[in-house]
Amino acid sequence: MKLPVYETFHSWQGEGCHLGRSAFFIRLFGCPVHCPWCDSAGTWHPDFVPEKIERMEVETLAKQAAEASPEFVVITGGEPTIHDLAPLTTALRDHGLPAHLETSGAFPLRGDFAWVTVSPKWQKAPLPDCLARADEFKLIVEDQTSIPRWVEAIGEHFGEKPVWLNPEWSQRETPAVLDAITGWVKAHGAPFRAGWQMHKHYRADATDARARPDASLAD
Repeated sequence: MKLPVYETFHSWQGEGCHLGRSAFFIRLFGCPVHCPWCDSAGTWHPDFVPEKIERMEVETLAKQAAEASPEFVVITGGEPTIHDLAPLTTALRDHGLPAHLETSGAFPLRGDFAWVTVSPKWQKAPLPDCLARADEFKLIVEDQTSIPRWVEAIGEHFGEKPVWLNPEWSQRETPAVLDAITGWVKAHGAPFRAGWQMHKHYRADATDARARPDASLAD
């Protein structure tokens, strides 16, 4: 089986519960969600799509990942779950590599995942099954209303699972957004946690020549 691959690279996880751990990233092409501030616009936006998207065998991807000797593999996008990921996760497991998934939760999950991060988007509602499967949530805070809106929409699914509050990257220096996150964490505590995209400060992904230059609508 072949999958359309935007990029692969060895870095470390820059967000969430696995922050700072060695990870091999497989970023797949394609996304029908189309967030207006997308930070991986090259996976779908016509102004940023590269001239060539390679379709790669899942075994080739698994071997690439294994050669890097990461702690786990992150399958991301775009929106990776528009593809059947079961063959890829099987190939990774055969190489002894756990598969972590980053998804909006808007499409059914197909594959064997050791960890699932659900980052829901307003453009396409997350599925209840995906919300139930999440190991952690990542809420993108666009303005002061984002957190209470998401809590009202899907808060019943949080339970004790970590809920990361990440400023939308183009708003990362906006005091009102940062204050909203700080105020919510101080007022509510667990499961809410202040989040950040730490890898961007290190430019960690760019240290692997296979990583494409940033193609973002966020700045």
